[in-house]
Amino acid sequence: MLAGLDHLVVVVTDIPRAVDFYTRVLGLETRYRDIERVDLVFGDIALRLHQVDTTITPRAGCPTPGSLDICFRSLLPLDEVKAHLDALQVEIETGPVARQGASGPITSLYLRDPDNNLIELCRPDRQPMEAS
Repeated sequence: MLAGLDHLVVVVTDIPRAVDFYTRVLGLETRYRDIERVDLVFGDIALRLHQVDTTITPRAGCPTPGSLDICFRSLLPLDEVKAHLDALQVEIETGPVARQGASGPITSLYLRDPDNNLIELCRPDRQPMEAS
């Protein structure tokens, strides 16, 4: 019945501050929709930022900044991700640590965005085999 994820709404207190974090720290592309909504795109998925006090409807029943806990798969090895975060002086809350991902074992780093949402960055422990 379902084909995938199109977008996920992230409730934030300050859209420009969130845009700065997600573009500078995580490398997402910005697409401005209007003053209260901004899409941060990676591949064919978007994080849609909503200002906490938006009047846009429909919206979540209890839109709350800092309630998101999301895991992104990294294209880069985690030691390169860690070096990038260190260069930007972004605090790593924990990691690298072993975890279980949707498709098997992963190694993860955890950090927080400006609204205290938990961001997990992971890599599979075994990379898919290349086709010959």
